[in-house]
Amino acid sequence: MASGAHQSPPISLSSDSDTDSEGNSTGAETLRHGDLSDSIFKSYIQITGRSSPDLSKIQSFLTSSRSGALSCLICLERIRPSDPTWSCASGCFAVFHLICIQSWARQASDLSASRATARLSADLFPAAAAKAIEEAAWHCPKCRFEYAKAFIPKAYFCFCGKLQDPPRDPWILPHSCGEICNRPLKNDCGHSCLLLCHPGPCPSCPKLVKARCFCGSVEDVQRCGFKKFSCKKACSKLLDCRIHRCSETCHEGPCPPCRERRVYRCQCGGVEEERECCDRVFRCEASCGRVLGCGKHACSKGCHSGKCGECPLQGRRTCPCGRRVYEGMACDVLVPLCGATCDKMLSCGFHRCPERCHRGPCIETCRTVIIKGCRCASLKKEVPCHQDLACERKCQRVRDCGRHACKRRCCDGDCPPCSEICGKRLRCKNHKCPSPCHRGPCAPCPLMVTISCSCGETHFEVPCGTEAEQKPPKCSKPCHMTPLCKHGSDCKPHRCHYGACFPCQLPCEEEFPCGHKCKLRCHGPKPPPNPEFTLKPKKRKSNQQIEGTPGSPCPPCGEFVWRSCVGQHIGTERMMVCSDRKKFSCENLCGNLLPCCNHYCTKTCHTLMSQFPPSVQNGRGEPCEDCQLPCEKERRPKCPHPCPSPCHPGECAPCKFVREGANDYSVLWRTLPSESYPTVHISAQRLAILVNAHRLINAPKRVTVRCGCQTLKKEWLCQDVQAAYRDAGSVPKDGSKSQFGLGLLPCNSECKSKVRVVDSELQLRKSRVVEQKEPDVKKYVPKRRKRRERVEGVQQISRLQKMISTAWKLLLFFTLLMVLIAVTYYGYKGLLWLSDWMNEVEEKRERRRHKRI
Repeated sequence: MASGAHQSPPISLSSDSDTDSEGNSTGAETLRHGDLSDSIFKSYIQITGRSSPDLSKIQSFLTSSRSGALSCLICLERIRPSDPTWSCASGCFAVFHLICIQSWARQASDLSASRATARLSADLFPAAAAKAIEEAAWHCPKCRFEYAKAFIPKAYFCFCGKLQDPPRDPWILPHSCGEICNRPLKNDCGHSCLLLCHPGPCPSCPKLVKARCFCGSVEDVQRCGFKKFSCKKACSKLLDCRIHRCSETCHEGPCPPCRERRVYRCQCGGVEEERECCDRVFRCEASCGRVLGCGKHACSKGCHSGKCGECPLQGRRTCPCGRRVYEGMACDVLVPLCGATCDKMLSCGFHRCPERCHRGPCIETCRTVIIKGCRCASLKKEVPCHQDLACERKCQRVRDCGRHACKRRCCDGDCPPCSEICGKRLRCKNHKCPSPCHRGPCAPCPLMVTISCSCGETHFEVPCGTEAEQKPPKCSKPCHMTPLCKHGSDCKPHRCHYGACFPCQLPCEEEFPCGHKCKLRCHGPKPPPNPEFTLKPKKRKSNQQIEGTPGSPCPPCGEFVWRSCVGQHIGTERMMVCSDRKKFSCENLCGNLLPCCNHYCTKTCHTLMSQFPPSVQNGRGEPCEDCQLPCEKERRPKCPHPCPSPCHPGECAPCKFVREGANDYSVLWRTLPSESYPTVHISAQRLAILVNAHRLINAPKRVTVRCGCQTLKKEWLCQDVQAAYRDAGSVPKDGSKSQFGLGLLPCNSECKSKVRVVDSELQLRKSRVVEQKEPDVKKYVPKRRKRRERVEGVQQISRLQKMISTAWKLLLFFTLLMVLIAVTYYGYKGLLWLSDWMNEVEEKRERRRHKRI
């Protein structure tokens, strides 16, 4: 008897199936299991060139084994590779613990024997009781196939049944002998199984043989297991009518009845009907009516073929009771009654007819009054013979179930089997026993629970009651949920799963209004999640559909950009977040050209009016200061007189002074316009005032002198300023007039608190269109990296530290070298030991084989 269990190699189709609950399956074991399953099917696939549906049963065993789902139906415990097992060979191939099936078979056979002996008393029928005990049978707990008592398993065999107590070898399938199965294949084709010792049914024979189709017209080479084939042509076999031929496609089994329709006569030839060829022989409903040989009576038979026969009233005749015999009496004369008692046996089988000789049947019911006893022998009474006697007493015997009383009225002692339903809770704790009430333990729940992945492509079956300890299989098929974000076509496909899909790992790359793109991980909408894994779904499913999670908006742009101050100064740009629109001032002088076009604004950096359109300039921009200085331009042509107007744009007006003599009056006179000469009349006092004003105009000028940072200022005479420039070796005309006298005073301690402005920054202005400056990645590195680089740059490695570092490196190198040598040496020793051990196992196997032979 082949035994089987398979906490064995999983199938390679689902390489990510769950491991068992005890964590015994490691990655190496999974790979080894896949190799073992390949080795089992190798010989079959080499012949057929492809896998076969016949291997699905074995693959299911292997898949359940690797998932830890193989359980005994009797005890509902997991079957381990080291547990002795037995498998049903009738067709279900269910696997049980050897101890469990032995206990089950003994209890079932003993119960069957006790039932037989209860019906057949051992004292009255000893031979029949002994035979019933010997013929007591037991059934497979799953498929209910009946086995004789002699077939109770007594030893642990491999799957193919050749090796008793197969050793546990890590290189072969558990519970397997590792040799070729060699069991005879189904349909008695004469070939044997080519697979290695395996669980489940053997596949169909893969050998190639010559075979004919069902109709026998075509001969072709077919697989031996599928040698019965159809040629897809017309059958053309001669039908039962021996007239027509079969018109159906080549088929298996006998041909159908002939359906050709024609007109046929009945057996007596009196009726013609259109019928199918298979019903051409029929009988009409009329009687034959033909005259018999006596010429006086007609045939009373129904429609028939052939001759009607002789008249039944001719020859030797008797009276109805059969006591008097008459010879030579005509067939048309009635036989006279003899007048004696009929004395024919009545239907009761005990009494005879008391009537006189009569024609026709005797009375149907025997009316003789006799003393009868009821079935339970508790009542006796005189009743007519045809009437049954039954008392009202209820039988109180316990039926063979041992739980319920018989309660049948007037029971004869042979109580029928209990008709109640057992209804006990099975060990699966999910169902109740549906069998009639019985003794002993209930049969295991025969139902199998299918545990599948979310998409249903990967699944395996487990016995009912063990599903609570199982995990869903890991499916290698792609997930069927379509991503809702914009990366749906670019997302990397992932495997089937329960629950929500993994978030999209691609960058968002949504474009901001500023032109940058979002660099965060995708935060778009998510599809609705699959329901979580559950073995028992809710009976009332909610109609509400789970909606997907809407995506979150992109955060403000976090890119760093160079942004200039409100005064648009060069060199004062700051690295700021793009979404931060806050403006800042660089605290330098404005330096913007004033309306006079000669001087620059000395205010602290402020927002320019020109940055805003005219409609909003009044509310946002801040105007530069008004120039209050006198005009300091040189006249063209060159003139020693300064321009008397305030600082103004453009060229100065022509000088109206005429210096031809030293007389102040003549000078004053010549300053007057020529058209006023004839009419000028000036008093002496007025003239004196004009002369003094002229002297003041020609007096030496004072110039404001400032330090380099423009914090200190003093007034010097113009000739002193020119002398200071000559001493410094510079010409005042080289710079602008607004810079005249700047830097001649030395800065003191009061100037250190302010930022010194470079001269060129006050003269140069940025263009209106500010070019976007790319952020300097090298300058903006993480703080830790900056600190590390700064420490590395400052710290100097001494010579001693270099020597210590070199020594540590050499020590580490030699240590790794020694470890590598040790691993190589002991690994080689381990391989030699493993080879010796495998040789010993092979020798033991050969010894067992020779002993068996």
